[in-house]
Amino acid sequence: MQATDLLSSAAFFAALPKLIIHDSSRVTITDHRSSNVPGRLIALDLGAQRVGVAVCDELRITVTPLPVIERRSWKDLLRRVADIVERYDARHLIIGLPLNMDGTEGSAAQEARRLAENFRRSLNVQVFLQDERLTSIEARSEMRAAGTGDEDINRRIDSESAAIILRDFIADHAGGEKDISER
Repeated sequence: MQATDLLSSAAFFAALPKLIIHDSSRVTITDHRSSNVPGRLIALDLGAQRVGVAVCDELRITVTPLPVIERRSWKDLLRRVADIVERYDARHLIIGLPLNMDGTEGSAAQEARRLAENFRRSLNVQVFLQDERLTSIEARSEMRAAGTGDEDINRRIDSESAAIILRDFIADHAGGEKDISER
């Protein structure tokens, strides 16, 4: 096989399905073509009352949970997220997509998609969706293992979940272009 054949087949496979299952428990669904532009990423774990927030460094090596955002209104949420994106000069916004355990989308996933589209229209960054199944359970488990008390866990769980969403997104995209354009 020649190099040009390999490039052609790589382009062919890049244009295939809208959804890739990376490890049978997590799925990455994207809104745009490339997540490999260098720079910081911001992740959100959208809850009904609180929004967890996390950021990574410019090289995407470390992920840091940020203080949660208390949800009041769409305008307030947009303003606060826009401030965070600007403060950290983020290149992309990653939104947790709460899929059902069987991979289907319920009302929470539809709401996350709606908000992701609103962010895409309102902010000057690309917006990606990342499967967030079991991230709250994983965050709680990690904090308990680290000796964190229940009060601190309850205060930090949303942003710790956002950090896991961001770590998963970075890991899924570490080997190059693995995202598939979503309509």
